[in-house]
Amino acid sequence: MMQCAQCDLYEVDEQGRRIFRCDPFTNIKEPECLAKWQLLRLDMLVGSFNGMSAWQAKMAPLQDKIMKYVKRELEDIDEAERWKVDEEDETDGFL
Repeated sequence: MMQCAQCDLYEVDEQGRRIFRCDPFTNIKEPECLAKWQLLRLDMLVGSFNGMSAWQAKMAPLQDKIMKYVKRELEDIDEAERWKVDEEDETDGFL
């Protein structure tokens, strides 16, 4: 099995990042390349999920504050509208 570093489709840029010029749909060299691509994509997926989880953890306190505020506002609206409901219930009883 050929290593990616030995492949002519592999490069390293000035910052030391690895660049894979291979495309699993057009120009892979060996069948093992497809398995390597799957591992790379899975690693990218896990990295994205970790970033999203970190962002969600950072935003959680703000979301809690917003939900408490919205709940308090809805309760205030219900309290302000309660006199209308009480009055309608009393008039329904007389009919």
